[in-house]
This record gives sequence, structure tokens and C-alpha cells, in this order.
Amino acid sequence: MGEPSTLRSRADRLIREVAKFGAVGGAGVLVNLAVFNLVRHVSELPVVRASIVATAVSIIFNYVGFRYFTYRDRDKQGRTKELSLFLLFSAIGLVIENGTLYTATYGFHWDSPLQSNVFKFLGIGIATLFRFWSYRTWVFKALPAREAVETAESFLTDPRTHVRVINK
Repeated sequence: MGEPSTLRSRADRLIREVAKFGAVGGAGVLVNLAVFNLVRHVSELPVVRASIVATAVSIIFNYVGFRYFTYRDRDKQGRTKELSLFLLFSAIGLVIENGTLYTATYGFHWDSPLQSNVFKFLGIGIATLFRFWSYRTWVFKALPAREAVETAESFLTDPRTHVRVINK
């Protein structure tokens, strides 16, 4: 009883979450690539170091976007723990992202500006899959009572679950 509506409700929430994550992440990708190319253009930093600087800037940008837009309705208790976990998983994402660029640049000598941007973008994509899973699972946890309230509300609004009380 009510399982299809509950499943649909969960699917709708996941779709909204993915869309918000994508909006913040998309803006973060633009920040990442813009800073990467700016640093490469105005400094003599090697490709991977420039990429690490750009990734660090986009991590800060993304935290603000995720906390105050994508996951603003999530548990806000324990911000120190949340930020610590966010930085830990972001650092793992940084390694994934820049490991891809490092492999292309130093392993295959694909280091033209176009190749660097292509592999930077590929690394961002791979790291994004990891980040989405880790952020929603460990960092921005759903409030435990929210799902229970939504389940109860769907039970109350589903006409098939109404029980007729007979007065004696």
C-alpha cells in the first residue's frame, strides 16, 4: 500500500537533488577551468600544480553552494564534522581529478593546452561521480525524521490506507 507513491516521491527527491548538485557542480567546473587556465596563463606553474590550485578554489566555491543551496535542508548539526568530511572527500576527489591529468601529462606526454583541458575535464567528471556519492552519503546527511514524516504523510493522504472507525 502506497509503495508506488513512496517510490515516486523518493525518485522525485533524487532527481531534484541531482539537478541541484549538477547546477552547483557545473558552476564549480566553470570556476575550476577558468582558474586553471588563468593560472596557466599568468604564471609559470606546471600543469598539475595549476590544476591543484584551481581545484582548491572550486572546492571552496562548491562547499558554499552545496551547503546553502543543494543540501540546505539537510542536518546542520556538527558543522565541524561536516566540513572535515567534505574536505576529506574533496581531497580524494582532487587526487582522482589531478591523477587523471598527471597520467595524461607525464605518462603519455599529452600536454598541449587543449589536451590539458580535455583531461582536466575528464578528471573532473570521474571525481564528480565519487564526490556525489560521498557527499550525499557521508557529508550532507538527511535528517532522520524527515523520511519518517514523509512516509506518515503519504500514508495519511493515500485513500486506500484510511481505516473506517465504527462507534459502538
